Amino acid sequence: MVTGVLIDWGGVLTTSLTDSIARWIVADRIDGDHYREVMRRMIDHAYGNGDGESIVHALERGELDGAAFERDLAARLLTVDGVPPVAEGLLERMFAGFDRVEAMYDMLRDVRGHGVKTCLLSNSWSNTYPRDDWEEIFDAVVISGEVGMRKPEERIYRHALGRIGLAGEECVFIDDIEANIVAARALGISGIHHRDADTTITELESMLRLTLRRA
Repeated sequence: MVTGVLIDWGGVLTTSLTDSIARWIVADRIDGDHYREVMRRMIDHAYGNGDGESIVHALERGELDGAAFERDLAARLLTVDGVPPVAEGLLERMFAGFDRVEAMYDMLRDVRGHGVKTCLLSNSWSNTYPRDDWEEIFDAVVISGEVGMRKPEERIYRHALGRIGLAGEECVFIDDIEANIVAARALGISGIHHRDADTTITELESMLRLTLRRA
């Protein structure tokens, strides 16, 4: 019986990162192909089988501040004019295209209304979160940069489970990065690989045996 929902923020409770990045590439005149190659290497190392620590690991755990990461990333990128983009405010501009997905927030309100525990479990990139109504939605909030742990590390899942007082087998985890779901499943947590709100809510309804709002 699933009685707890752990859920990611960016790309799950918001519109996709891909869409936000696409807007930023146009606005900042970024060389898109070069950006994608740079970021592919960084993300593959951070979430795949890369050896050792990386700048992404440090950023997500809060060991490196956003300004330092921006300077490092800007030095790796190019605009279409062949020069690095402005480093200051780079992360804010990259994520400026995130919009709330209201159907997902409505779903979480319904989930809590049925007595299911909810916990935000998010890897932060030194970004600001819109927390206005979080008390209505979450029983607990676990943000990587605030707790010094990151997905897919086992310890952050155990920390989140402890915050809501449930065992892994009692919870489902919703995330848009498959590596994070694989790590959660190793602890007995069920996983939903998020692609869009309607599909995720349908899968969650089946797991919880509930009818949940979609609009």
